[in-house]
Amino acid sequence: MSFLGNNSPIGSFVNDRVDWLHIYIAGTAFLVCALIAVVLSLSSRKGKINYDSGVFTYAKFIYANFLKPHQKNEDGQQDALESFYKAQAGVYDATRKRLLRGREDMLGLVAAQLMFKADNKELQAGKAIWVDIGGGTGYNIEAMSAFLPVQTFFSHVYLVDLSPSLCEVARERFRRLGWKNVSVVCQDARSFRLPEEDHVDPRAKSTAADTGADVVTMSYSLSMIPDYYSVIDSLSSLLKPSGLLGVCDFYVQSIVDVSSRNYIGGAFNRHVNWLSRVFWRAWFDADRVSLEAARRDYLEYRFGTVVSASERNYLLGGIPYYIFIGCQKAIASSQTSRDAIEKLDASFTESPYLSPANHRKEMDKAVEASAQEVRSKAYETAVINLGSNLPLPSSFYQNHHYRIFYNDLLPKHTQFQNEYIYAFNWEDPRVDHRLLNIQRDDVILAITSAGDNILDYLQKSPRRVHAVDLNPNQNHLLELKVASFIALGHRDVWKIFGEGKHPEFRRLLISRLSPHLSSQAFQYWLEHTHVFTSSSGKGLYETGGSRHAIKMVRYLFKVFGIESQVRQLCEAQTIAEQRQIWPRIRSVLMSKPLHWAVVGTEWFAWKAAGVPRNQRNMIINDFYKRNGLTEDMKKAKDISGQSIWEYVVDTLDPVVKDTLISSDNYFYFLCLQGQFSRRCHPAYLSPKAHVRLSSPGAFDGLRIHTDEINEVIKRITPRSLTIAVVMDSMDWFDPEGEEASAQAQKLNQALKMDGRILLRSASIEPWYIRNFEENGFTARRVGARFPGSCIDRVNMYASTWICTKTRELEQPSPDRSISVLSLNDSRSKRSTSVEDLQI
Repeated sequence: MSFLGNNSPIGSFVNDRVDWLHIYIAGTAFLVCALIAVVLSLSSRKGKINYDSGVFTYAKFIYANFLKPHQKNEDGQQDALESFYKAQAGVYDATRKRLLRGREDMLGLVAAQLMFKADNKELQAGKAIWVDIGGGTGYNIEAMSAFLPVQTFFSHVYLVDLSPSLCEVARERFRRLGWKNVSVVCQDARSFRLPEEDHVDPRAKSTAADTGADVVTMSYSLSMIPDYYSVIDSLSSLLKPSGLLGVCDFYVQSIVDVSSRNYIGGAFNRHVNWLSRVFWRAWFDADRVSLEAARRDYLEYRFGTVVSASERNYLLGGIPYYIFIGCQKAIASSQTSRDAIEKLDASFTESPYLSPANHRKEMDKAVEASAQEVRSKAYETAVINLGSNLPLPSSFYQNHHYRIFYNDLLPKHTQFQNEYIYAFNWEDPRVDHRLLNIQRDDVILAITSAGDNILDYLQKSPRRVHAVDLNPNQNHLLELKVASFIALGHRDVWKIFGEGKHPEFRRLLISRLSPHLSSQAFQYWLEHTHVFTSSSGKGLYETGGSRHAIKMVRYLFKVFGIESQVRQLCEAQTIAEQRQIWPRIRSVLMSKPLHWAVVGTEWFAWKAAGVPRNQRNMIINDFYKRNGLTEDMKKAKDISGQSIWEYVVDTLDPVVKDTLISSDNYFYFLCLQGQFSRRCHPAYLSPKAHVRLSSPGAFDGLRIHTDEINEVIKRITPRSLTIAVVMDSMDWFDPEGEEASAQAQKLNQALKMDGRILLRSASIEPWYIRNFEENGFTARRVGARFPGSCIDRVNMYASTWICTKTRELEQPSPDRSISVLSLNDSRSKRSTSVEDLQI
């Protein structure tokens, strides 16, 4: 029997197991005793126990959702719903607050759109009708009061739900609130119709041209309706032609499902990975909540997208949910409105707008001058969608039309991985204004970058500014700035773009800025609200691809203990004082080992400073020429680092010597401090500029293109531009390629005679200047940065050029018969599209 002794392995195992069994028994006994004690304690209390609070709340939730057997659908959808909700109706709101995320955001977006309509006299406050489908306990209606005065803004609100238990909770809610304009209707949403007195708009007098609800909302109800097709179809007849639809619900979807759709308002964050799709569908299916992608798909097919967003509830494991703000797919209105697409297309392409009355006459005249009409990509896409009975791209349903449609799933846009490179511009607008002398009749094409210079140009009120950038995120940043000027006061604009942080940014984005943003831009900033709200970091101006260089510089200041000197430099009142402080800081920034090991590398130039390979090569080639180096020396490893080092020296030393950083050079003040100051900031952040840019119509002439410059120029009417500002973009081209010559030719075609191109270059003699001279331009260098000199406050570029168009390029003359046929065919297509388009 020794093999069962206490010291044997088997004996130890038996004893250990007996010990654990004792622990389990003791633990179970303790829990039973505790449960009995709780029951006895509750039963001995005087008064009525509230079984809808405390621990009972979650006990009911767990029982109703995971333990209670539910009634089959054979008894009808109402009985099935009642079987699910009756046991938990009293605790529904308390248990859904964390689960049903996005409801308040959806209501805030709807409220913002309604307020925009009211401000523009498209909706009469106090006369609006709201229908909340699947409104349950009435939580949404009460929550809307945080954004709108429900009792005074709406003449009547209808809550429609099929569960009697939830409807009773809602009735009790509104009795408690004392709201007399809310009716709770326990009815199938498919059969609900507005009463006659609310169905007809009182402003329509005796006609019924504009009837129905002003807004319909569905909050986590669409996913619980088995026959969702008929419900979505019924919404079209329930809504006014100008009405809004707001939906928030769960979903799962792959990006593959929407990769060919141009009308969904952006695919940002839409993709749900395979494991999450399988898990969440199976999880919610147990409670008869259907997450198949078709529900959201059909919603977006039946309605035009105003705002769309895909989010995750990370508090409960990353549950995917979406917010959709839509409108009627086709809006029947007057002849003037039916021609809106033609007007928009004309403004995109700088073509003259031809009204239907004299369209044929003017088109016949145009045969002599052109082989075909210039059309924007937006127009072509609209025609294709109309022919396929699809909604128009969401850009056509926006309140403002300055952001032009683009396909955000194209690789040329996705290559930027949802990040802008520049959070602020590196071009000095003071020089631009001096060289260009912008007038009211100017039509300007300029690269967007961070949008700072675009806002500077708009203060001169030119007829049109075409902002162009291939990176959609740079245009998102410009859109945010434009929306902020339209919707916010100077204090909030300053906090967002002057200080780079605003703790209330998310609230402002939803309730104030959203009506003035495209769907894509809204999606982007909703996902990046932390940029402005995070308590750590410097906010906006520590974001973007160029943030790496800025952060590295600040880190060096900290490591070498010269932060106090940097602060003194930014507070210096005179240039003499500034020059005295500079040597200590210079010894760190101008360290040759640092530049050879880090700054001089190709990786750092592109990833941290936004300098592409071809531009970096131009800097190196200038160094060769200036120092008389031979071709064999190009193979030396240290030449590259030395050339970049000298370029930085030639940039920074003159800036400190000639410009006062504390009050006039906001570019370097921002880099050193991470934000602007009230003394040192761009002109567009001044109170005077805010008055001008926030005035009605300030951005009517703005068009934001997300495309290559050549693609935009190709779709602009020839000889319609007066100014093109291409910054340093020509430096990016390959000297061995044909792109530079092709762009010079297209710019010649787009510019009027004597039209001007303003460009900057990292080279003192850019190689591509000859391409302009060969294609009808006279080039003049209007600024040159030699060692020790300062070309402007930035001093980042070696030269500035003005290329003036002095000669028209010969265009191949098209065959006359082909021209007539092509133009007539285009006219036919135009007529068809206008008749079909109801916008």
